[in-house]
Amino acid sequence: MGNRDYACPPSDVQRVAIPPPQPFIKSLKYSLKETFFPDDPLKKFKNQPASKRLVLGLQYFFPIFEWAPQYTLQFLKSDIIAGITIASLAIPQGISYAKLGNLPPILGLYSSFIPPLIYAMMGSSRDLAVGTVAVGSLLMASMLGREVNYLQNPNLYLHLAFTATFFAGLLQASLGLFRLGFIVDFLSHAAIVGFMGGAATVVCLQQLKSILGLQHFTHQADLVSVMRSVFTQTHQWRWESAVLGCCFIFFLLVTRYFSKRQPKFFWVSAMAPLVSVILGSLLVYLTHAEKHGVQVIGELKKGLNPPSVMDLVFVAPYVGTAIKTGLITGIIALAEGIAVGRSFAMFKNYHIDGNKEMIAIGTMNIFGSFTSCYLTTGPFSRSAVNYNAGCKTAVSNIVMSIAVMLTLLFLTPLFHYTPLVVLSAIIVSAMLGLIDYQGAIHLWKIDKFDFLVCISAYVGVVFGSVEIGLVIAVAVSLLRLLLFVARPRTYLLGNIPNSSAYRNVEQYPNANHIPGILILEIDAPIYFANASYLRERITRWIDEEEDRIKDTGKTSLQYVIMDMTAVANIDTSGISMLEEFKKTVDRRGLQLVLVNPGSEVMKKLNKSKFLDELGHKWIYLTVEEAVGECNFMLQTYKPNQMKDESQGWNNV
Repeated sequence: MGNRDYACPPSDVQRVAIPPPQPFIKSLKYSLKETFFPDDPLKKFKNQPASKRLVLGLQYFFPIFEWAPQYTLQFLKSDIIAGITIASLAIPQGISYAKLGNLPPILGLYSSFIPPLIYAMMGSSRDLAVGTVAVGSLLMASMLGREVNYLQNPNLYLHLAFTATFFAGLLQASLGLFRLGFIVDFLSHAAIVGFMGGAATVVCLQQLKSILGLQHFTHQADLVSVMRSVFTQTHQWRWESAVLGCCFIFFLLVTRYFSKRQPKFFWVSAMAPLVSVILGSLLVYLTHAEKHGVQVIGELKKGLNPPSVMDLVFVAPYVGTAIKTGLITGIIALAEGIAVGRSFAMFKNYHIDGNKEMIAIGTMNIFGSFTSCYLTTGPFSRSAVNYNAGCKTAVSNIVMSIAVMLTLLFLTPLFHYTPLVVLSAIIVSAMLGLIDYQGAIHLWKIDKFDFLVCISAYVGVVFGSVEIGLVIAVAVSLLRLLLFVARPRTYLLGNIPNSSAYRNVEQYPNANHIPGILILEIDAPIYFANASYLRERITRWIDEEEDRIKDTGKTSLQYVIMDMTAVANIDTSGISMLEEFKKTVDRRGLQLVLVNPGSEVMKKLNKSKFLDELGHKWIYLTVEEAVGECNFMLQTYKPNQMKDESQGWNNV
């Protein structure tokens, strides 16, 4: 149909309309709304009395007021079971991750007490279980350790950790309050897979110190430094510690495998870390293994979180390090927490507000920094256990917090003989689950560039540092984004036989070229970043088409049709490009034809007078109509007459 012969010009052609002009303030308001309020959170406040607005405002910042009135006894039973289950995981994990961050082990318990209570009131996720994370702990140790040696000046190091947590929370809450959550989206899925895998690998390598019973170990986190430190101290390896570590790693991995194969026994892998701590402590106590090179935690003081607001450091040069550490760890923690929350919300078919989550996570870290806690978020492992345990609401976090509180008040002396190698085994088993090799293979199959982003981030972390890997991940992701913008795709269209459809000839090899007409599709907005490229690429399409016509000896090229359906917007550089391109095709005796420009494009082309210069005649609603008109012109007029006719139509 699209390439049929026309005896007369097509009738009843619907022209592309120019939208009515809108005030600049209205357009700006619309753009800002779509940028910062895409979910329209203020909609429910419209036409409501002041008292109702107050209630809705409280419910927005404290979702607990929204779901608590509908809370049932059945929900409580499920949340108690889930809360106790995640507490059994949170206690050993908290101690382990605090050691990973070169912080006192008791901080891991402190951080599993106050922050979960705050999140239970302010968070919108029913499944997120709050606590410390290995990657955040490692980042904090790496970045703060460059400024302060935690062995030589432990108090300053500890205070900087609190300060970094404060700035992380301040950043997170600010992003939520100012609706800037889209910034986190610049960390692509591929970048996060590579970064988390690399960080998990580095964390596992760091555990070789405890597993091998080494007293001295490198402060560097890269693979080369760790391997050098390990193999230059072979004479100091302790076989007792190594055997113990390998046995517990094997035990933890077996329980995880069993729980994956039998989901109803999820509690087996959830309880395994606590069981490992109990067994390890009993073994050390009964055999006096601490006298044979097996290092233990030592004394953990009783009592709840002491205040730390007066310990925050706001003096140079340390405040700069705290701010930088807080910003980087805050972004990583935010990305993980929101990603985990959205994943489980999708499974249960409910919605969480990303900006509200940022406010909740930020607030709990701010208050955490005032109460001797360090960076917390919603780790995947703990949240997965919470989900599998059948949690119904955030009350499971409250139950976990109460369990940790009781531990702090009465049970901390029981951890005196806990071997560090058991904590390392817990960390290794948890980190192996973060090395998503299946995700990397999937990226390779689907998108090679995404795989490159993933591997770049992984290599940067493993052979450089966590910060280098993060920078590489963000840089490569932004490079890809810029390539999408600066080098948009253009397609040659042909007519699908026996239809009026025009499609990409590469995707549909049976699509027919239209004699004398070149049909192109532009697949992106036209901006300053890609205007020059598009002009050169379209010119090259014309050259290639003319060469093809010469080889086939068919009708010479007369029309260039540009399908602009996908061009959502255009700036002044894009308009200048179109003006220059029109002059180029005019000199070559060709006629430029536009198809279906969007409303923003039409408004700007009209204001720039380009529509008058081109001629309204040469703007069509569909490719079919444009081809029909051009076919009619080709059959009615000779080439030189067509040029004269085009000049005449431009004055219409």
